[in-house]
Amino acid sequence: MNLLRTLVTASAGAYTANCALGASVAARWVNTSNVRWIHHGLYITTSAVTAAACVAAVRERSPVAAVLAPAVVPLFLLQRHGARPLRRHTRDALAAAPCYVAGLALAWR
Repeated sequence: MNLLRTLVTASAGAYTANCALGASVAARWVNTSNVRWIHHGLYITTSAVTAAACVAAVRERSPVAAVLAPAVVPLFLLQRHGARPLRRHTRDALAAAPCYVAGLALAWR
């Protein structure tokens, strides 16, 4: 369960970092116009580590799989819908939050 806990924690951390960066850019606290790849890189990292955590959870027959796997849908919608309009992008991004919270709660219990 140690690897699963690490993967779930890493996926939640990447998701949180990406949301924090996105919110900072939206609030104009941070300007990433010259380095947009950072946000995209965090998105790819979040997606990849979330997928790895889901695979590990399925292999271990952990209930984490059932609560973390639905996060894949909002992650897919983010890249499908794009960044505009910002309201939809924000809604899609925040839709994954409960999955990460529940995944962390189960992985760390």
